[in-house]
Amino acid sequence: MKVAFATQDLKRVDAHFGWAKNIAIYEIGPEGHEFVEAIEFDGDLKEDGNEDKLAPKIDAIKDCAILYVAAIGGSGAARVVANNIHPMKVNQPENIADLLAKLEEVLRGVPPPWLRKALAKGKERVLDFED
Repeated sequence: MKVAFATQDLKRVDAHFGWAKNIAIYEIGPEGHEFVEAIEFDGDLKEDGNEDKLAPKIDAIKDCAILYVAAIGGSGAARVVANNIHPMKVNQPENIADLLAKLEEVLRGVPPPWLRKALAKGKERVLDFED
């Protein structure tokens, strides 16, 4: 599954989603993770009320299952959730590498229901009515 991180320095989750200069995207599974890409955003990112700045960010993370942020506004959170992306807020800046390691550990065990649902994102659901 793909996971996105709102970051200013590409090392820590330290950015408000709307104000983030960068979004770092990783592919992660129980056996490890791999850096996919970093997407840089420019312009006046701190302009409150400018919902247009969210569209390119939502588009950039649309195939991600989880988004880690330092903060996110109500309309941004609603748009993220509407795209079946689970927002995760950190209370203070955290290293992306540490968050990836924690997530891998959870994936090796029994993930909670919300995470199992996130893992299924992008996969075709097959229902076998014979069982």
